[in-house]
Amino acid sequence: MYHALLTRRYLTSKVMPLLASLAVVLCTAMVLITWSVMGGFLRMLTQSGRSLIGDVRIAWPNVGFAHYDDLITRLQSDPEIEAATPIIETFGMLTLLENRTDGVLIRGVDGPSFARVTNYAETLWWHPLEKPLSKDQEGLDVRLDTHNRDLLAEIYQDGLRLKETDPATGGLESSMVLGIEVGGWNVRTDWGGYYPRVQGIASAAGAIQNRNLFMPRSGALPLLVVPLDSKGRPMEPVTRTFPIANEFESGLYDIDKQTVLVDLPALQRMLHMNAAKRLADPGAQEPTAGFFEDEAAPAPVVEDPARVTAVLVRQKNPNGDPDRFREHCRGIYAEFAGAHPDVPSAISIQIETWEDANRMMIEAVKKETGLVLVIFTFISFTAVFLVFAIFWAMISEKTRDIGVLRALGASRAGVAWVWLRYGLAIGVVGSILGGLLAWGIVTNINEIHEGIHQSGQWLGDSLVGARLSSWFGWRRPWNWYIWDPKVYVFKEIPHRIEPWKAAFVLAGGLISCLVGALWPATRAARMHPVKALRFE
Repeated sequence: MYHALLTRRYLTSKVMPLLASLAVVLCTAMVLITWSVMGGFLRMLTQSGRSLIGDVRIAWPNVGFAHYDDLITRLQSDPEIEAATPIIETFGMLTLLENRTDGVLIRGVDGPSFARVTNYAETLWWHPLEKPLSKDQEGLDVRLDTHNRDLLAEIYQDGLRLKETDPATGGLESSMVLGIEVGGWNVRTDWGGYYPRVQGIASAAGAIQNRNLFMPRSGALPLLVVPLDSKGRPMEPVTRTFPIANEFESGLYDIDKQTVLVDLPALQRMLHMNAAKRLADPGAQEPTAGFFEDEAAPAPVVEDPARVTAVLVRQKNPNGDPDRFREHCRGIYAEFAGAHPDVPSAISIQIETWEDANRMMIEAVKKETGLVLVIFTFISFTAVFLVFAIFWAMISEKTRDIGVLRALGASRAGVAWVWLRYGLAIGVVGSILGGLLAWGIVTNINEIHEGIHQSGQWLGDSLVGARLSSWFGWRRPWNWYIWDPKVYVFKEIPHRIEPWKAAFVLAGGLISCLVGALWPATRAARMHPVKALRFE
């Protein structure tokens, strides 16, 4: 009974324990906010990877492999697999406006099946928008304009199938979808959206003409690739001009800056990877007797099947184990390779998940997250030392009270439990309040960030801001964007706390308070009652 009475009295009558509890609040909130934001960034990174290549990629780069239709049929007949799609990945040169040339990563895809395996349909930027994005508070997005709705709907369908209607013939022609950052033709706004840039383009005569660079409307660009023969040797370069059907935004700047998507059959023809007939190797033919004994039969015509460099696979369970699913796909490919001797074996083929393909970047983010957490955990040990110092001082102050308790029959364990219970109470209060503070900040972190930005703009435009700018040489207007959507990969700061992380951090706050109170509690338990009563 006296444990609860003394704990409540000490907790409510002194200021120092409240300071210890405040330290636990701040340390808990700091660690939980950091872990949630950086862990959320890593989660968004892996989710973006799944939206680009699905769950597993079966790849044989450069020359590619044949009979991929049979492999896709085998994969899609498996109950664990949602869909599969063929793809060609190669490098090439894209000729931009004003005869600028950039190296790009070219992906030849079949639009409808590619959308079933990846989140391609959601990444197409130009489409009708019913409501503004979360940060577009003024509704400035050009996709909201009802006058553009029919045009954007047509552009969206063109991008989804990677084909446009040829105005001359009325038929469909292969087209190209650019990354939203390719060419720099779109301006990224403060709220994370895009609008087409109006830019002066120099003509052949030297005159400058203002041009609205909305590429999906009337743009067409030449694309150069270098085919490879069956042994991987380069052949004569091939150039073809493709109309621009749409632009995509994956959320990863490097991808959006360097990647273009092309209709798969068109890229197969450019790379000589389409199905074609050829004469069989004469050296493999045996001479056949005719009028003359050395006369040989004409070389037969054989057909080479079409090839791709990879097949992307998506599993039905989005939360399934990626490593187990990868090995499952390897088993299916082994059966496929056994039926087709002219494809790479299951041992040599590359079968990898998104994390396997980007292991270096993901591991770097994981290590940075771990390093920051270790540093902040050491900082959080200040709560341990603060509780220790406060309890040590309070025990010195309450020595006579401890002597009275011991004289009335309280055991050593009972006295120690008073102070451990006291530390536990501080830990419970501090951890709960710190968890609530972290939850409030993380769930509203984008709104808080926007408020900081608006406050910076208001202060920068005010008289005080003008005076501060003149004193310190600050440039105006002030842009207080900590997470600038023009710079960072993602438009929004991660804003979700995972329950297991919260439980782990809150338990750490409780343990730190118990550790800080342990030595002072042991000191109090070892006091001799007579000496404690005589203490002044």
